[in-house]
Amino acid sequence: MASFNKFKNMLMLVFDWFLYGAAGVAGHCRVTVAQPRFQQADSSMNVSLPCSFSASGCSSSQPEVLWFRFLTNTHQGLCTPGCRDHQKYKVHSSGNNILLQIKDLTEDDSAVYICGIAFSDSESPLSKQTGDGTVLTVTGKQLSHGKLISMIIASSLLFLYSSAVLISFAVYKMFSATRNVALNQNILNYLQKINSGRKIFQAIAQELQKQRYAQHCQQPGDLEDDTVYQNR
Repeated sequence: MASFNKFKNMLMLVFDWFLYGAAGVAGHCRVTVAQPRFQQADSSMNVSLPCSFSASGCSSSQPEVLWFRFLTNTHQGLCTPGCRDHQKYKVHSSGNNILLQIKDLTEDDSAVYICGIAFSDSESPLSKQTGDGTVLTVTGKQLSHGKLISMIIASSLLFLYSSAVLISFAVYKMFSATRNVALNQNILNYLQKINSGRKIFQAIAQELQKQRYAQHCQQPGDLEDDTVYQNR
């Protein structure tokens, strides 16, 4: 952070050097510059870094727009105001809005990009200001549209297959449970029938035994023979 603040102070000296010799007209010119703090883009793509400014007490002339890049241990003047690489960098201005277009991004383009606005016809120290800088992070190459669609289709098919398997398993479990309940009910009914038949058989056996006993009691000869046999 200390090195970055030192770099911003150096930028003001750079402004003075670029605009040295300009005649002072507006002495109460005051400029403020705003930039987004962070921006992310994919490699091999293009990106536009926005910058906006407001000015009070300044002339109606268009200010100078300068762009710098702050790396880890060094800084570079990208457009001061002319861009050093017109194939790579291009500045678009529309009123108080400025865009720095960067083409064919690589991971080496990750840096802090600082926008500067200067009214060269003013002697006021506030007529030349810079923004706080935009941290540009360049990530890996973005998936092509076809690959993205293929991944979505594959994910959808996998989801449908998993859902079908789960539904089949749930139906099988429900069928198995229903079949088990029916089987258990049949077994219970069968046991109840066996138990009922056993009771009927026992009742019939008891009735036959009573009838035989009654018939035996109605035969006195048999009883007398038994008595004689016992006395002998």
